[in-house]
Amino acid sequence: MERLQFVEKLPVAGAKDIRFSRIGIGFEKLDRDVFDPEKAYDKVARIGVKKIRVQSGWARTEKSEGVYDFAWLDKIVDNLIYRGLEPWICLCYGNPIYTDLAKPVFGAVGCPPIATEREMNAWLAYVRATVAHFKDRVSIFEIWNEPDLNYSWRHAENEEVDHLRNADEYGEFALKTAMAIKAADAGAKAMGFALGRADDLEYVNRALSTGLYNYLDLISFHCYSPSELTRRNRAHKLRVLIDSYNPKIGLVQGETGAQSRSDGNGAMKGFAWTPEKQVKALLRGLVMDMAEGVEFTSYFSTMDMIEALRGRLADKASYMDFGYFGVIGAQFDENGRASGEYKEKPAYYALQTLASLMRGDCEPCRLPWRFEALPSRRVNGTDCTDSTVQVETFTLDNGGKALIYWNAVDLLTATYEGTVSLQIFGVQASSIRLLDLKDGSVYTLPDTMVEDMGKGGVRLRNLPLTDCPLAILFD
Repeated sequence: MERLQFVEKLPVAGAKDIRFSRIGIGFEKLDRDVFDPEKAYDKVARIGVKKIRVQSGWARTEKSEGVYDFAWLDKIVDNLIYRGLEPWICLCYGNPIYTDLAKPVFGAVGCPPIATEREMNAWLAYVRATVAHFKDRVSIFEIWNEPDLNYSWRHAENEEVDHLRNADEYGEFALKTAMAIKAADAGAKAMGFALGRADDLEYVNRALSTGLYNYLDLISFHCYSPSELTRRNRAHKLRVLIDSYNPKIGLVQGETGAQSRSDGNGAMKGFAWTPEKQVKALLRGLVMDMAEGVEFTSYFSTMDMIEALRGRLADKASYMDFGYFGVIGAQFDENGRASGEYKEKPAYYALQTLASLMRGDCEPCRLPWRFEALPSRRVNGTDCTDSTVQVETFTLDNGGKALIYWNAVDLLTATYEGTVSLQIFGVQASSIRLLDLKDGSVYTLPDTMVEDMGKGGVRLRNLPLTDCPLAILFD
C-alpha cells in the first residue's frame, strides 16, 4: 500500500447502530456451558453483525420430565437483544431422560429422539414450549445440527451408518418439528438441515421428498473448506435443487470458519492455520456467500472453545479438544471452559470491517469491468490476469458501489502480492477509494493510477493485488 495515501480507518458501527445485516456470527455451545457469555456480550456487539446463532440445549432445559427451565437461555437471548443483536435458535440435541443413547454423551450431541413414540412426543412438546416461550423475541428456529454427518445422527455406538435411512428419518423428523414450530408461532420461520456437507444433494433430495419442503422457510448449510471457490459451487447447486421443490425457500450459510492455530481440533484440523490465514479465509468465504446471494451468512464463531463432538461424560479427555475458530481468543481451565482474558484476534477486526462495509441492503450487482494487462514495474513485468483472480461487485447500503477483488491462490500453501489493472464502467473517476478489508484502512489512489476514460469509464492502473480481499469504493 506504500504508493497509496492513507486517509482514515473505515468508521465501524456496533449492532445497535445498524438496522439490518446479511452477515452474522455464531454464539454456539452454551447449552454445554463452554464459555462465559458475560465476558463476550459487549465484544460481539461491537463487531456490527446482527443475526447471532445460539443452540437451545434440550438436555439443559428439560432435566425433569415435562418441566422446562429456560432461565439460562432467557439470559443469553435477552442480553443479545439488549445489545442490538438478533438471536436465532438451533433446536438441538438429545435428552437422556428420554433416550438411553444420550445418557453417557456430553451434551447429548447427535442423539435424535426417534427410537420410540415417547421420545418423539417429548421432543415435539419441547419444541412447542421453546418456540412459544421465545415468541416476539426469536423468529427463526433451526431443526437440529448437521444431521447428515455421522456424529450428529446416531442410533448406536459404532454402528454401520445407513446414510439414506438417516436422510429419510431426518425428513420425517424435521417435517414434524417444522409443523410444531408453526403450531406454536405461526409467524416463526422454520429452518431445515444445517447441512454438514452442502454437496450431498441425494441426502437433501430424500429428506425434502417427505413433504418437508412444504413447511420450511429456510434451508441452511455449513461449509468448512480452505477453498471459497468450492464453497460457492456447492451453494449454487444446492440452490438449484431447492428451487425444484420451492423457490421461495431461502438459503442460509449457517456455519463456516477457519482456525487461527494449526493445533486445533474440529473441522480442518491439522491444517497449517495462522491468524493471518484465518483472516483471509473469513473474508474470502463471507464475500463469496454474499455474492451468491444467500439470505444471510454466519461465521463460526465468536469464541475459541472445546469441540466435544464425541465427548463422553465419564471421560473428560474426550471433550478436552480445543478449537480455535473464534474471532475472540481465550485460555482454557481444567474443565475445558474458555477462561482468562477474552482477547480480540485480527479476524475480529476483519469481520468488523466487512460487517460495516456490507451492512444494510448490500446486494450483489452487475458492474461492468474487465482486466487489462498493463506493464507493471512493481512486478518487473505485466499485471496479473490469472484465472484465480476473483472479482465481486456490490451495491452498498449508502447507494455507493464496491468492487472486491483478490487472488484466490491456495490458502494454506501460497501467498500472493502483485498488481492488477481494471477498466470499470458506470462509475466516476473522482470518487474512488481503496479499502483494505483486513484492518479497515482507507486509501486514495494517486493520479498516476486513475485515468478517466470518458463516457463513464475508468482505468485503474497497477492496483495492489494480494491473496486477501481489497475493496475499491465508488461513492
